[in-house]
Amino acid sequence: MNDSRQLAGQLVMIRLFGTALDDDTAAFIRANRIRGACLFRQNMQDAAQLAGFTGALRAAMGDNALVALDQEGGAVVRALWVPPPPSAMALGAAGDPALARAIGAAVARAIGAMGFNWNFAPVLDLNNNPRNPVIAERSFGAEPEEASALALAWMAGSESEGVACCVKHFPGHGDTHVDSHRDLPTVDKPLAELERFEFAPFRAAAATAPAMMTAHIVYPALDPANPATMSRAILHDLLRSRWGYEGVIITDGMDMHAIARRYAAGEAAVNALLAGADMVMAIGSRATQEETLDAIAAAIDDGRLPPDEVRARLRRLDALAARHPGIGNAAGTYAAQDADRALVAQAWRRGLTARGAPPRPAPGARLRLVARQDVTSDGVSEAGVPAAAIARSLGRLYDVELVTFADAEEFDWAALPQDDRFTVLASTARRRYGPHARATWRPDLHLALWNPYQALDIDAPALMTYGFAPPALDAVNDWLAGAIEATGRCPVPGF
Repeated sequence: MNDSRQLAGQLVMIRLFGTALDDDTAAFIRANRIRGACLFRQNMQDAAQLAGFTGALRAAMGDNALVALDQEGGAVVRALWVPPPPSAMALGAAGDPALARAIGAAVARAIGAMGFNWNFAPVLDLNNNPRNPVIAERSFGAEPEEASALALAWMAGSESEGVACCVKHFPGHGDTHVDSHRDLPTVDKPLAELERFEFAPFRAAAATAPAMMTAHIVYPALDPANPATMSRAILHDLLRSRWGYEGVIITDGMDMHAIARRYAAGEAAVNALLAGADMVMAIGSRATQEETLDAIAAAIDDGRLPPDEVRARLRRLDALAARHPGIGNAAGTYAAQDADRALVAQAWRRGLTARGAPPRPAPGARLRLVARQDVTSDGVSEAGVPAAAIARSLGRLYDVELVTFADAEEFDWAALPQDDRFTVLASTARRRYGPHARATWRPDLHLALWNPYQALDIDAPALMTYGFAPPALDAVNDWLAGAIEATGRCPVPGF
């Protein structure tokens, strides 16, 4: 194994398959000096298994290992058995930086105990586009100063518990109507508007954020030819030179269609490093990882990636790992877990938001619940909550009849019985409703349990939770029972 190949290995993050480190993968990691791994839900069974997995990774990777995941909160969480943190927009609705800091610390305690030292959160994208298919409640809001204050507080909480954050998606994914997992979006705004809006949270975070993740998005005002991930004008000239950013720059997943459908894996990786990235997230197959390593090694050998620039990247990555050792423990548990479960439950309650004076049916009332049959994921988030689980939750208060639908654009609302049952629609997917549902569905109460923008689609009073974790459903029941009020304020336009 030549030196350039092992240098390349230190500049990539890989995805792994299975729930344990097999001998072949461990050998691949050691031979190439891979120092970064991102784990997903498919890699996780329980706390002890996950702690064992991350421990084996650290043994294979060495002292400067970076073991990462996406544990944002809300619908984007990978470890599902730890206290389920509220989404960014739920915290935006609560509007309390101290609460955001406490939640960031709680998230870090949970994942740190399982051996993670890097969390790809918080999201700094400002979501003011109701058609955005992938950000929505992952954003703290649309007002730059308020969203920045909450995100930076969340980040400070994580840092206080020894887990590095990675703010994303620089320089802003909020005002798009295309998901970069599926295609290449463009944010075509004048530079002055980008600086006032999209860039503002990232500029605010530049002094303290340990790492930033790039967006696979074209910003013509800065670079009409290249997505930010591959744009030297954006990563080097703007972020490094103008803003003086000294932390780690890592790409978003290079397997996303915005990149993978337009570039070969090796070409894309080299382009990102030449633009100014420090680490490439090569989370495809082993073949893709090999291609990526070969291409980076070739760029080191032929001088496109000069030795001094490679050393600077390695210093930044080494420093990130050294400041956040995150060794975890064998059981993957921690002492504050019960207290953190109470904390996150309180945070979900404080984010609860009413729209249009939603009514509370009387205790014991006959209630008809309408919800999707299936639980869908958008490829980024975990799947939503099953209709039967919502029925069971509401069944603690009411006599519930469940009606499910497969396709909202074909479901005939008028076919529901015209009786005395109070009708509740529970929205459990991210996708917005189409014209048929918007024109004809008329529930007595709409529970928007995921994407808050769905509350704009249905002509009915709504209760918005910004997520579907069990404590979100408990908060709904608390509100229905009159035990709490919905004091949240939706932090995006239109509400």
